Order: sequence, then structure tokens, then C-alpha cells
Amino acid sequence: MAAFLGLDIGTSSVKAVLVDEAGAALAEAGRPLAVSRPRPLWSEQDPEDWWTAAREAVEAVRAAAPQAWRELAAIGLSGQMHGATLLDGAGRPLRPAILWNDGRCAAECAELERRVPRFRARASNVAMPGFTAPKLLWVAAHEPDIFAATRMVLLPKDYVRFRLTGEFVGEMSDAAGTLWLDIARRRWDDELLAACGLTSAQVPRLVEGSQVSGHLSPDLARAWGLDGRAIPVAGGAGDNAASAIGIGAVAPGDGFLSLGTSGVLFAATDGLRADPDRTLHAFCHALPELWHVMAVTLAAASALSWVAGLTGQGDDIPGLIARAEAFASDESRRAAAPLFLPYLTGERTPHNDAGATGLFAGLRAEHGADALCHAVLEGVALAFVDDLEVLRGADVALTSCMLVGGGSRSAFWAQLLADALGIPLDRPAGAATGAATGAARLAMLCVAPPERMASICAKPPVERRFEPRQERHAEMKPRHDRFRELYRAEVATRPELPLSSPPSAGAKA
Repeated sequence: MAAFLGLDIGTSSVKAVLVDEAGAALAEAGRPLAVSRPRPLWSEQDPEDWWTAAREAVEAVRAAAPQAWRELAAIGLSGQMHGATLLDGAGRPLRPAILWNDGRCAAECAELERRVPRFRARASNVAMPGFTAPKLLWVAAHEPDIFAATRMVLLPKDYVRFRLTGEFVGEMSDAAGTLWLDIARRRWDDELLAACGLTSAQVPRLVEGSQVSGHLSPDLARAWGLDGRAIPVAGGAGDNAASAIGIGAVAPGDGFLSLGTSGVLFAATDGLRADPDRTLHAFCHALPELWHVMAVTLAAASALSWVAGLTGQGDDIPGLIARAEAFASDESRRAAAPLFLPYLTGERTPHNDAGATGLFAGLRAEHGADALCHAVLEGVALAFVDDLEVLRGADVALTSCMLVGGGSRSAFWAQLLADALGIPLDRPAGAATGAATGAARLAMLCVAPPERMASICAKPPVERRFEPRQERHAEMKPRHDRFRELYRAEVATRPELPLSSPPSAGAKA
């Protein structure tokens, strides 16, 4: 029986999953990644670390399922979006990749919108520091020698593809997050590229996520015990579109809430639905003739990891969550609980504010690690309330909403999210490996006849549904009002940081 490999190049780890023709997992592996923050607002990774972690994860699944590995039929890729990976003429990285949660480029965003008349209408999105295009303007201004030496700009998973195949190829869902794509027509926009001093020769050719992008190099095929075989590599997808493929969100109205390093509220659409002034992300989906929208909060599970480390509980996050749950079981403690703004690396939706900072409010002497953890979990949930309002403002209705990502393992957090949003959330089987599973499904699609799309992209069984408790939903509304007021107070009192800037035009304070 044929096997298919999905590789997800994340921010905190690289995950690999090997599945059979029915989509059942045969082996899984992961390898951690570190993020470098050498200056305020900066966030970078060495592209070589992605490749090292990917090779190690592949070797682990190969060792775990050697017989299935010998039947490998195709590879799919998923990856963190927006990261600017600059290569020289020999395909070597010129500097560390500038990641999606890097906030140094606020001034370049304003400059980009100044250079292109009606930029937001053309790009279908507002220029945000996390996107790829302003990063290139920053490099041109601050590292001109590196910019001059740049011959190719790749996104993270596409760099791994280059190492797998030797080909410079991208695909629509990830390319949509660069601010260089004509999203309606699904092709590069020469004027948007020119605004950053680039040409189409410096970006990869594009395929759909379900198409073949290239083949595993003969040297790697030999090293991985696949000598003499041409293993196709699918176009793949950005991590959120891949997660959607993994949980079957491939029809208009299908959606999910992702609790990964960042938080995402995603909905598939049958056409381009742009609302850039409200910071809605409007992108291509990973399948032809399909698009999606999403709202993004930059710190979700990463905020939980942060508070766990801060309180000395980094080695026992489940135990810390259990203490937060016990704290929240008392109504009087909930009423006097501290609030938290989860803007540890700035915020996208709805503020587009790279300078936004995290903030606790309402702390008292009786509050300990349990109260702080509860505040962080609730703060992320309240940020998602803002996200849902942005989707609804664009007339995007969620007909279903699955819960995915590593944070979805916590039933307490899942219920808190359902209560805050006032909508049911369905946690599917395999929720924590959604993007890698989606990449494996795209691998299957690239070698399957078109009529198999529906069966390959079927929704997984729902492991558990979290229904909102109306009394808790009502209880959280005034806390959400205070959450919004807290952001206004943060804007008024934040410290001046190098390279920071006030919220951009169109930001919502």
C-alpha cells in the first residue's frame, strides 16, 4: 500500500507524518526549532535549522515505519507563512530568515502603501510588518549589500522544497501572504514586486497546492532508501491552508480555530473576500478556485508557554492549566480575576499594531500562578472574540468550526474559547497535527485522479464538541469590554521601543 509524507515547517518545531492511502497515520515525529530575538521586535531563524530538523524528522518516521517508508509515493509540504528567506545566486541564505512575528517593519509598511496607489485594493490586504514585502524594503534600507546580492526570495517551506528537489517553486496559499500576489488571478503582480525593487525573476514559479512541484533529488532518494524512484513533491500550502486541508475545510463556510504558536480563525470562501481596512487576511486556498479569509492573533499557545516559563512551570504546563481550571471553578475568583492582553509580539487583528505589548491588569496579592495562567488563557480567548467580529463584519459566516493546534489538547481552554465566542467548537481526532496531515493529503492529491478530492479531504471524526455555556458567555461580555479598554490604556502608556511605531492607519483602538 502506498504511503505519503507530510512535512510541516513550523516556528517552534518541524513535524513529519507518514500516512497510508486511507489517511491513517503510520508514524509521526517532530524536532524542535529555536527563534532568535537579537533586538526588540526582531524574530529570526536560520534556514539551515529548518532543513536539519526536517531531515531528522524524516529519518525518525523512516525508522519507525520502514516497510511503509519503502512504499512512499509522494511528499507534501506545509510551513509557517511570510518568512523572508533571501538566497544568493548559488541558493545559499544571505542572512537569517525574518519571520512572520517580526515587528521591525512598521515604517516600511507605510512606505509600501505610499509607493503603490490603492495598495490595499491591489494586494487585497493591509500592509503588516509580519508580511514578506515590507521585510524586503527593510533589508534594502538597512542591509543594502545583502539586498543587492539577493537572487531569490523564498518562504520557509519553499526553502525546504528547494533542498528536497533543487527547484525554486511556491504555491498560491503561501504566496498570498507576501503582498506580491494578485490574489484574484492567482499570479505574481509585477507592480507590487517592483515597489520592493524586485522582479518576477527573484520569486519562484507558482503551482497549486495539489499539483506536482518537482521530484525528490536522486541524491536524497538514494540516501533515504528510495534509489531509482521519482518521488513527486506537491505544491503544499501555508500552515493555515494546510490545516484546513487536514480537517476537511474545503467548502465555503468551513472553518477552524487554530491554537498554535499564533492563533487563527479561518473560513473557506468560494471567491476573494477582502476587507483590508479591518485587517482581515484574504488569501488563496491550497486548492484551485478556492480562497479563504482569516483573522490572526500573534500569540496563542506561545503566550501559554511564556507564562508557564515565567512562573517556573515550563516543565508541567498541563499541571498549570489544571490549577487555572481549579481557580476558575469559583465564581467569586472569576469575577475578580486579572485580565491579560496577549500582545507579546504585537498584534494583527484587529489592530495591525506591531508595537502593542502584553499587559496584566487587576493583579492583587492573592493572585498566583493559577490566576496568571487563567488570565492568559482567557486573554487569548478574548482576542479571538475580536477576530470573530472581523469575520462577521465581512459577511463571512462559519457553518462549522473545528479546533486544531497544540493548544487544542486542553479541554479547559477549548471550553473557555467556546464560552467566549458563543459558538460550538469541534475537536477532531489528530487535532494537534493538522498542518502536517494536510500536507500529507496534498501529497495524495498530487498523484490522485481529481474525482478522489472529496474522499481525500473528508472531515475527520469529531472527538469532542464544546458547546458554549450561555451563562458563561454572558459573564465574559463585560470582561471583553474591559479587555478592549485595556488595549486603549496600553497604547497611551506603552514605552518607546527602537523601531516601534504607533498603530497604522486603519488600526482599531
